[in-house]
Amino acid sequence: MDYLLHVLILIAIYSILSVSLNLISGYAGLLSVAHAALFGVGAYIAALLALHFHANFLVGILCAAIGAGLISLVVAAPSLRIHDDYFVLATFAFQVIAFGVMNNWIGLTGGPMGLPGIPQPTIFGVVISSHAQFLVLAAGFAVIAALLVRRLVRSPFGRVLKAIREDEVFAQSLGKNVMLYKLQVFAIGGGLAAVAGALYAHYITFIDPSSFTVTESIFILAMVIVGGSGSIAGSVVGAVLLVSLPEALRFVGMPSSVAANVRQMLYGGLLVVFMMFRPQGILGEFAFHRK
Repeated sequence: MDYLLHVLILIAIYSILSVSLNLISGYAGLLSVAHAALFGVGAYIAALLALHFHANFLVGILCAAIGAGLISLVVAAPSLRIHDDYFVLATFAFQVIAFGVMNNWIGLTGGPMGLPGIPQPTIFGVVISSHAQFLVLAAGFAVIAALLVRRLVRSPFGRVLKAIREDEVFAQSLGKNVMLYKLQVFAIGGGLAAVAGALYAHYITFIDPSSFTVTESIFILAMVIVGGSGSIAGSVVGAVLLVSLPEALRFVGMPSSVAANVRQMLYGGLLVVFMMFRPQGILGEFAFHRK
């Protein structure tokens, strides 16, 4: 039972990541491969506040969201002046730099040894100690994230994002400040990714840089592409499928070393198949290759 709850908790956390990246890539059309870095920023901020300052869980998660949002603005400001493939390369560069900082700033992040002993969350005096309790917590945050993004994309703000995605020059001709909208959506998406990072840190109670690599960014992007870009429901479907898929390999008797490689092959194969035959994903409305 605990194993099933563990998988459901991971699905809830990755649903937040998928929904937040879909806001950036699916609705605004900004293909980013730096989401794992923002995920890691949130995890480290929350973990460091809890370990060194004994900060309340809700305070830590709020600081993580604000910190990652500000870092997103710093990254996005120069990156958004370039377009398409160059923007992807810029986000990739940030991902590599962020991983390098996490891996080498040993005095702050613990380097490859990571940060152990992260306390379990306490909310209003209640310690979230069981898998069932944490599932309720993670699912609650996932629902809030999905509702927030749903509200945004159905608002005038969301309509402008879609206009930018479809034709940025046309959106500018209507008097829209395209750069400002891009900065805002990148900061919101980064803040939501940090919320998922804070949840992950307090759930696992140990983090190290290996959880926030470029491979992880591609994994999150695969959820968006497979589930459906430009669709909140698609983001959740993508998270369910891609989190559950490697767990299924445990039941076919594969050694863990082999299963890890097979998992990467499956992710790569799914990306190729969907980009070739259904680039909008299962439930999506936007195809990345279309111009």
